[in-house]
Amino acid sequence: MSRPSFVHLPLLLCAAALPAQARETPKLSLEWDLRARHEQVDDAAFADAARADTLRLRAGLRFASASGWNGLLEGEGVAGNNRYNSGANGRGTLPAVIDPHGAELNQAWLGWKGARGNLALGRQRLLFDNQRWVGNVGWRQNEQTFDALALEFAPRKDLALRYAYLDRVHRINGDDARDPLARERALSSHLLNAAWKHGAQQLAGYAYLHEDRDVAAASTATYGLRWSGSVPVSQAKFGWTLETARQRDHANNPLQFSHGYWLLEPAITMHGITARAGWERLGGNGTHALQTPLATLHAFNGWADKFLVTPANGLDDRYLGLGGAFGRERAGARMGWQLAWHDYRADHGDAHYGSEWNASLSLPLAKGVSGLLKFADYRADAYARDTRKLWLQVEYKGSAAP
Repeated sequence: MSRPSFVHLPLLLCAAALPAQARETPKLSLEWDLRARHEQVDDAAFADAARADTLRLRAGLRFASASGWNGLLEGEGVAGNNRYNSGANGRGTLPAVIDPHGAELNQAWLGWKGARGNLALGRQRLLFDNQRWVGNVGWRQNEQTFDALALEFAPRKDLALRYAYLDRVHRINGDDARDPLARERALSSHLLNAAWKHGAQQLAGYAYLHEDRDVAAASTATYGLRWSGSVPVSQAKFGWTLETARQRDHANNPLQFSHGYWLLEPAITMHGITARAGWERLGGNGTHALQTPLATLHAFNGWADKFLVTPANGLDDRYLGLGGAFGRERAGARMGWQLAWHDYRADHGDAHYGSEWNASLSLPLAKGVSGLLKFADYRADAYARDTRKLWLQVEYKGSAAP
């Protein structure tokens, strides 16, 4: 017998709540996110380059009532050409761009929000901390969402407690991916996170007990601490992020392992420019390595996406970055830029995987409309092949009362 769907439950609860809502008129709003993107991938492992032109529309209807009830029903559709391997279109001779065509239910949840906390039940977007362990992979056209029960509670102004039970993850590969395990996974995962804020500093502790019911070898338990903050220093601002974690086998995982993780990232901001240096380590032992399958992976270890799966020897990523804004303010924002360089090595052994340059320029065009130019250049040494990626993107976000 299959388990009850977390998507159907919010609809039943909404129907049950209707009599209580009869005395008030809930506030409704229509939300949309329209994104057009050109992505070009030149990977030396393939004879031809991929050139993906895609258009994504995400639209939803949100409601909120004075009594605290709220919810969202949202759909998502992606269309475009087929000059790339989407994982669903059978174009395996071309480099991968995981933006498959199709339409699907993206979010459908019912929630309640009070003075000190809130809850949501159903298919929803979940972001924890910097999304290193749990995120929505918002960079891809088809985002990652979860069938989940999510709770947040703030017993004090400086303390936030979060818990989520994950029943299923709907992955970016879409419902038509050739590999059924790439479409979605049945889970029984518990996420716990506690964050304490003091001024510009935040200390967070977490335990992510991830059980994958479809792939037992992917089940892990990760425990960690994260400390971030900033302090003024003369005419500048010094910031830092320090994080450490330990990941072990969990539930019915047939493997036995224990891998370490740590991140050191100091930063300094002067005259509107932020410079940062980072050192991130994902442990490996030569046969198995620390993994973050629920993360927003594109945001870490370079935009060329060569390390979406951590190599068996682990990953040592040392990087430098610069970023800032310039020009006149337009539509409430200025043009932004980023530049970063990564050096990738094995955590186990002495292999030098390669290095990578990343650069981007964001442009506010009008209210709710933005443009983006982005580039990644990975130079391989002992891992994968040379890869260059270029993106051109225009996005329009907005909302309105019907």
